[in-house]
Amino acid sequence: MMDYPSMTAEDKKWQAECDARTLADAEAIKGDPERMKAAAGAAEDMKKEAMDKAMALEKISRGIQYKEA
Repeated sequence: MMDYPSMTAEDKKWQAECDARTLADAEAIKGDPERMKAAAGAAEDMKKEAMDKAMALEKISRGIQYKEA
């Protein structure tokens, strides 16, 4: 956990509790083959979406570079 100087003790406690819930959820998912398979499939879909967006951004940035040159 990043320890930002502006984080209050209450913020740090909330973050630790949130992290604990996240880790507990991850353990439950790891122990359930169906959930792991579904999560892996969702991860593949999310990866494809992210790659598509990255490619679109690449095209945009290249187009801007060409126009400036």
